[in-house]
Amino acid sequence: MSSAAAVAPDATVPVAPGAAVAPRLPAGLRCALPVILFLLAGFVAPLVTVAAYAFATPKSFDVFRSFTLDNFATIVDPANTVWTSFAWSLVLATVTVVLLAIVAYPIAYGLDRVFGRWSGLVGTLFVFPLFVSENVRLYGWVLFFLKNGVLDGFLKWIGLSGGPEVLFTPGMTLFGMVYVYLPFMLFPITLGLAMVPRDLIDAARDLGADRLSIWRDIELPLAMPGILIGMLLTFVLAAGAVAEAKILGGQSIIPITQDIEIAFTYAQNWPLGSALAVILMVIVSGLALAVMGRLDLDRILGRR
Repeated sequence: MSSAAAVAPDATVPVAPGAAVAPRLPAGLRCALPVILFLLAGFVAPLVTVAAYAFATPKSFDVFRSFTLDNFATIVDPANTVWTSFAWSLVLATVTVVLLAIVAYPIAYGLDRVFGRWSGLVGTLFVFPLFVSENVRLYGWVLFFLKNGVLDGFLKWIGLSGGPEVLFTPGMTLFGMVYVYLPFMLFPITLGLAMVPRDLIDAARDLGADRLSIWRDIELPLAMPGILIGMLLTFVLAAGAVAEAKILGGQSIIPITQDIEIAFTYAQNWPLGSALAVILMVIVSGLALAVMGRLDLDRILGRR
């Protein structure tokens, strides 16, 4: 027999007394390590950089080398009108969420309960616009509502006076946001409605509950996690919207994201833009955490 003995796979290798033993990471952490590194490099690092720039000297690139609150002092200065942009962004995002909840709920109910074998086709029709650039779709609406455009030309062709002057107004900005973010509200609500047990609804109906009572006491509470997720996702996206105000609104209003863009580009004041971005992130993330605290993620993910 050879003097070198084969070591069994489950054999324990003896460790000399006093020798240092390298710590071994748990299997779950080792498997999650690539994802953690990706999130750190692609998500955490940019946020840390933006936060660092927010405390840098105004109109400089002294990131990580200076610390000042001058950028935040400029923002809270009563003479600064940037809070109007914050108000426009948050108000438009809130109104968009409310309108989309009203519009998307009946469609989601149809996808889950009414359309039957046509649900896939209807769902595809709502997904298909996402394959086209948002700017292309918005410019399509500009051509539709533009003077001597599609709508105006058609109305004149049938003998009417022409289309209404609706372009480049705050209302068109809101219309664009509702149009663009409809799928992001629709499908979470559809998921929430799909989580409502049919047997529970049938039992309530057999016990004499009317349609309104079933909706109020059973369907709406059980579907609320999906509804809240749709509202949260839509609000976060709508609060950062800028293309709708530029293309359809004609900059009749200035959202906060456009102020941030101006600070980073034309003004070349990265610290001020970063401070605006930090304040927006704090507001949106605070609202998001408040909503997430009301969600039962284990139930949504099917863990119980």
